[in-house]
Amino acid sequence: MQSIIKALHTKFHQAILSAYPALQNEAVLEVVQSTQEKFGHYQCNSAMKLAKSVKGNPREIAEALIQQIDKKDDRGGPFIKELSIAGAGFINITLEAHYLSHYVDSMLRKPLFGIEPASPPQRIIIDFSSPNTAKEMHVGHLRSTIIGDCLARLFEFFGHDVVRLNHIGDWGTAFGMLIAYMKEQAPDVLQGEEMTDLTHLVAWYKAAKQRFDENANFKKASQLEVVALQSGNANSLQAWKIICEISRKAYQEIYDLLDVKIIERGESFYNPMLAETVADLESRGLLTLSNGAKCLFLEGFQNREGDPLPLMLQKSDGGYNYDTTDMAAIRHRITEEKADRLIYVTDAGQSQHFRMIFHAAEKAGYLDVKKVRVDHVPFGLVLGTDGKKFRTRSGDTERLADLLTQAVEKAKAILDERSPEISLEEKRSLAHALGIGAIKYADLSCHRVSDYSFSYERMLRFEGNTAAFLMYAYVRVAGIKRKIRANIEAVQLNHRIVLQHPSEISLGLHLAQFTETLEQMEEDLLPNRLTDYLYLLAERFNAFFRDCRVEGTQEQDSRLLLCELTARILQQGLAILGLQTVDRM
Repeated sequence: MQSIIKALHTKFHQAILSAYPALQNEAVLEVVQSTQEKFGHYQCNSAMKLAKSVKGNPREIAEALIQQIDKKDDRGGPFIKELSIAGAGFINITLEAHYLSHYVDSMLRKPLFGIEPASPPQRIIIDFSSPNTAKEMHVGHLRSTIIGDCLARLFEFFGHDVVRLNHIGDWGTAFGMLIAYMKEQAPDVLQGEEMTDLTHLVAWYKAAKQRFDENANFKKASQLEVVALQSGNANSLQAWKIICEISRKAYQEIYDLLDVKIIERGESFYNPMLAETVADLESRGLLTLSNGAKCLFLEGFQNREGDPLPLMLQKSDGGYNYDTTDMAAIRHRITEEKADRLIYVTDAGQSQHFRMIFHAAEKAGYLDVKKVRVDHVPFGLVLGTDGKKFRTRSGDTERLADLLTQAVEKAKAILDERSPEISLEEKRSLAHALGIGAIKYADLSCHRVSDYSFSYERMLRFEGNTAAFLMYAYVRVAGIKRKIRANIEAVQLNHRIVLQHPSEISLGLHLAQFTETLEQMEEDLLPNRLTDYLYLLAERFNAFFRDCRVEGTQEQDSRLLLCELTARILQQGLAILGLQTVDRM
């Protein structure tokens, strides 16, 4: 089922070509949703953009377009109710209530609300989360994990083949230090005879780093461990596997809390490909020796001093680094995994690095941007209420596990106060949905490139643009259905949605724009598009609930179906964001 905005695009494109046939190859088209309902439902801004080409007055151009518009839909039924010109030449578009009624009723009855699955589906690889082995996941990983999961859910909803990759930092010199230290202090753990957890690994890593900086003998021992590990020494590899497994278990607990599915494919996966990738780049004449290091210089990239800034593909000592791994990864994902689209979700500080990687991959012939789309999805910082980088009271980086657990505990305290009659088991389930949902929604509702302040108090409010506010709108629909004792399937068999009251039309229009919101989000990868949509949906439903009685009215069945569609869209929208819905609060 085509979105309304696409249908309007077709109408106005035809009108432009009818009015101005000479503009066959330069018909500038812009149709957008109206920002205020008093200006109609949609707005066409093409007249101003065409003025230069036509050499005419924008209002006269707008009038010419209106004269050419066919107001009926593809079936010959009513579509556009009114077209009016405002300001310099804006065309305001108001749709027929009958058309909107039919559209939203069809959404209720069709799979996926009438949204056609992608044909053919694309293979989309999303690189997100990416913690470092033997280190705690912190609030920075929260943003990457939540945003990446949300985008994965969006593309999966459209029917694409999504590969969710966790590019874990599980290789490199740090492991030499840690293995050397654990051989001294925790040999039983390295031999698999004693269990430990990530907290101990983190403490050992800090102690190892201090000894590495202060003790020449330990530094030498660590370097030898790196050589042993990279050369495939069995004992070193076994120790490395144990460290990775301890970390993996801790990370999985967080992914389970967040309901995030992800495939681990760390730096070690690409390690066997590094030498081959460097050799391939060298054979293409792309590498230059600079102070003994093999570098790839790209036009337009400079350091702070204004000197050329290269990708260093092999260090002067023969070792590899982050640049090498990412070049091997993008090469593998395109040539071996046949990705149609690559998405990297990392902090904004890595934007230049990925611009360089994409440019280098294109230069090497790995990436053809006409066939494969690549996107870096940057995000800002999480700040404390003081406006500074979010940390614990002691000044340490907040452990993500503690952050999530505390959110659930605070949600339970709110439920204890608001709804003491709820059973303990149900309260725990609600607290989990509300607490985790509050953190996810607060993050996703901010423009991802912006920083935001972390506040449990604000996140868990039941009013404003919060998870609780949206969940409550869903709960309200469930309450209406329980009160009426409605059998929705039976109602659907005998009744249709008919939009008459202004609040019904307003709600119906917004429901009809769900597809447009997802299509826009698919293009610009901004989750706040969806949170803004859902917040406005909840507000319009509340206005409908205030103005239009459901129970015991002549319009009961139509309005009940409108409530049902609202609940389904809320549930689907929240599911794409990674949030659960609840029937009671």
